[in-house]
Amino acid sequence: MPSHHHHHHRSTPLLSSATSATSSSSQSFLSKLLLLLTLLPLSLAALAFILQWRGGGESDPTIATSGAYSRWAPRGSHHEVFPGMETFSPLSPKSHSSSDCINLGRSSSPSLPYYGDWKFGFEANIRPKICITTSTSAGLEQILPWMFYHKVIGVTTFFLFVEGHAASPNVSKVLESIPGVKVIYRTKELEEQQAKSRIWNETWLSSFFYKPCNYELFVKQSLNMEMAIVMARDAGMDWILHLDTDELIHPAGAREYSLRQLLLDVPSNVDMVIFPNYESSVEREDIKDPFTEVSMFKKNFDHLPKDTYFGMYKESTRGNPNYFLTYGNGKAAARIQDHLRPNGAHRWHNYMKTPNEIKLEEAAVLHYTYAKFSDLTSRRDRCGCKPTKDDVKRCFMLEFDRSAFIIASTATEEEMLNWYREHVVWGDKNLRLKLLRKGILTRIYAPTAIIQGLRESGVFSSVISNAPSTISKDKFLASIDSSNSSRVVSLASHASRKIGRSRQHQPSVRKVLEIEAGAAHEEAAVPPLSPPAASTMTTLEQ
Repeated sequence: MPSHHHHHHRSTPLLSSATSATSSSSQSFLSKLLLLLTLLPLSLAALAFILQWRGGGESDPTIATSGAYSRWAPRGSHHEVFPGMETFSPLSPKSHSSSDCINLGRSSSPSLPYYGDWKFGFEANIRPKICITTSTSAGLEQILPWMFYHKVIGVTTFFLFVEGHAASPNVSKVLESIPGVKVIYRTKELEEQQAKSRIWNETWLSSFFYKPCNYELFVKQSLNMEMAIVMARDAGMDWILHLDTDELIHPAGAREYSLRQLLLDVPSNVDMVIFPNYESSVEREDIKDPFTEVSMFKKNFDHLPKDTYFGMYKESTRGNPNYFLTYGNGKAAARIQDHLRPNGAHRWHNYMKTPNEIKLEEAAVLHYTYAKFSDLTSRRDRCGCKPTKDDVKRCFMLEFDRSAFIIASTATEEEMLNWYREHVVWGDKNLRLKLLRKGILTRIYAPTAIIQGLRESGVFSSVISNAPSTISKDKFLASIDSSNSSRVVSLASHASRKIGRSRQHQPSVRKVLEIEAGAAHEEAAVPPLSPPAASTMTTLEQ
């Protein structure tokens, strides 16, 4: 017993010393943990501070490095960089702010790299190389947004056949200063050059010769397109499009919003790509800038289920002559090949073969037609036509253009506005919603976003302010339609070598009649055509 008692006394101090050991070790563990937890965020904060101070935020998404933006570039293009980024570095490490809050505010440099360098310096080996040719008399307020929108989606080169306001020194000197832009003036040399074109001896355009206004414009566009093909080939282009300055390409269905990506994916055996057109559908009569104010478009017959198109035809046309106000047969891009020729303003063809063409399922050309009330009168003033049924037939190919011309020539301002509200403006909200739900009308905001972004980043004002204040004498003379422009002569004579020298001036009337008689074997040029009418439904069903 006593021994047991003694043993018990001896074990107590052991127990107490064990407890004190555990408590002290847990305290030291806690203090180590606290130290670690204090040091870890401190060291991370210090590291972040050092990195921030050194400006080493390479992966910082607010820094627009070309690496961060390589996803903008179509696969297969050089370095996968977006146009305009090659020469432009928005934020150098030295100027990088030490506070992230400042990065969220407006920086001195533009936020998007492809708006930063308004020159859009394209590298030589970006493929495919795409050019647009146009015949225009518009001003800078229309041409610049149109051109830079297409630069953003991957067009490198523009052949601008200018006359009227577009050819005036103040406009043309700005256009001349933009890289990738060739300005061709309608001078006596150009007209003499085009008088020798083989087109006058061809049957496919002969039914458009010697007629006024829109027919004359159509022939002029075809002659300009023919010269543009020669220039495009010399410039090493892969694709050519003919667009008016009231039309924007909408490259829907591509992997990104890029015409270059879209054409990169076209099979190599395809010669021509057709973009069905969508037509602007305005919701107010006071639109001033269609490209940024219009977001609603009427879809093409080709992009709609047939039962929807014909089932809603009456509600879609609202008493107008056709489903679209103007043309409905789209525009086309052609691969640059030997023997390529225009086939009117809407198509291309080939002297040696029938081109293999595809129609795009999603991409479209957005046609901003009669989008401003003033378009009624500007179209009226363009032609020396009498407002009679017979005369407007000679001047205009499309029914709506004819009615609009008569109204603009005969009605009072107030009657014109009422007519415009009734025939052009989509004022009825319920009808709009119904057709939007059916998919006949659709909303497209990409052009608005891109063009507003370009405008706000100062691209257009930069182009204008960086243009030379004077132009050379020969360009000045060319721009006021004199016979003194060596530049146009060289272009024209260059074209003539390719096109054929010894063509006589326009064939006589007898020759034209002979040509027309023998024209059965050759398809005529494709004019602007209206979309299918409701009466064609039964024919299609049979």
